[in-house]
Amino acid sequence: MRCPICKQGETRPGKTTVTLHQAETVLMVRHVPAEVCQNCGEVYLSEEVAQELSDEAQEVSLKGVLLHVREYVSPVSS
Repeated sequence: MRCPICKQGETRPGKTTVTLHQAETVLMVRHVPAEVCQNCGEVYLSEEVAQELSDEAQEVSLKGVLLHVREYVSPVSS
């Protein structure tokens, strides 16, 4: 897709690091699958991945975790 930010580049499948803040918690997940603009580097997450990361940020926040860093692991379909 054409990047809606720079309007010049095309996005390609790639990986990114996502950092989310939930209350006092910081969740950092490395190697998250995303569409990445080849021109400006803007990243776009799928709705499913974004929701998964948001849910995890809320979960670790409720546990009182202040900093959680991990590698992305794709959920296994059953």
